[in-house]
Amino acid sequence: MPWLQKRPQFNKPSLIYSIGLNKTILIVGLGNIGKEYQNTRHNIGFNCIDKFVSDTESFSGWINKKDFNCYFNSTQIADKKVIAIKPTTLMNNSGFAVSSVIRFYKIETSNIVVIHDDLDINFGQIRTRIGGSSAGHNGIKSITDSINTEEYGRIRIGIGPKKPQKIDSKDFVLARFTSAEQKHLLNLNKEVNVLLTEYIYGTGQLSSETRSFII
Repeated sequence: MPWLQKRPQFNKPSLIYSIGLNKTILIVGLGNIGKEYQNTRHNIGFNCIDKFVSDTESFSGWINKKDFNCYFNSTQIADKKVIAIKPTTLMNNSGFAVSSVIRFYKIETSNIVVIHDDLDINFGQIRTRIGGSSAGHNGIKSITDSINTEEYGRIRIGIGPKKPQKIDSKDFVLARFTSAEQKHLLNLNKEVNVLLTEYIYGTGQLSSETRSFII
């Protein structure tokens, strides 16, 4: 039977109450482990999930779960168990971590949300959807191959277009954001927090939509 429970605060003063059904949600932030990759475009999934965890008081510190190939964190939000992970396998093998966690915790693929960069979306936009191809993103390809389905949620962070256009895509995504782009990253993190909060407290469905984080 559903019950009424106080919603944890996401750095907001208001008290909000929510009704939900028991289930486990897995939120995956994609990126590469290592100082050389910190704050690069390809690591924006790590940055967003770090911000979400730090802004949600009930989360504790990250744990390096070597048996799951990831940094691991979990909490109870309303009546849902929320697991957050950052794969430690490097981007191209992210699926090892995701498949390990969903097998152990028996998580439905429909309850997975992956946050990742997308070169086909302009910087300043976030697009959400369920399913779809990897579009050349090796982290998404690895997850799809490992769990044998495309039907999981995506929060796609626009990092395009390439500038200059002739630059190799790998070099572009592994470069850091420009100083002009960095000024908007706080708003980006806030918008992703809102999306995740709406998802957790809502119907559990990630609708297809586009949002802008440049004001």
